[in-house]
Amino acid sequence: MINDTDLKHLRRCVELAKHALDTGDEPFGSVLVAADGEVLAEDHNRVSSGDHTRHPEFALARWSAENMTSEERSKATVYTSGEHCPMCAAAHGWVGLGRIVYASSSKQLAQWLSELGVPASRVRNLPIQDVVRDIQVDGPAPELSEQVRELHQQLHGE
Repeated sequence: MINDTDLKHLRRCVELAKHALDTGDEPFGSVLVAADGEVLAEDHNRVSSGDHTRHPEFALARWSAENMTSEERSKATVYTSGEHCPMCAAAHGWVGLGRIVYASSSKQLAQWLSELGVPASRVRNLPIQDVVRDIQVDGPAPELSEQVRELHQQLHGE
């Protein structure tokens, strides 16, 4: 269940996704929040460098492994503008992060990109739960999904 606090953090993710788009990258943004509500780290997509592993969710998983105890990670929440791809979901699972909350799903993204005539990615879209066992996932957030869709439409010239 997505609450008002979740929506606040998801709005920041959408802002980060817009920033990524404005700086020439794909529109994805993520925020890592501790159990006490403190924002610990945030990032946006950086794949325009040519390294397609530079997703914000992956960066936050690596940051958490370097800066948090396993207990702190298990109680933290990752908020993101788009549902984790399989690579990011696996990184999230390997480092033992807790809950994931997303504004738009990978299924929605695949549909939007198909409608825009964008060829399918080489990596399959899978629900997070198909990659990571025993994880709490909430999303999408209908209040923000349309904003995320608009960012992808801007990226692909519509």
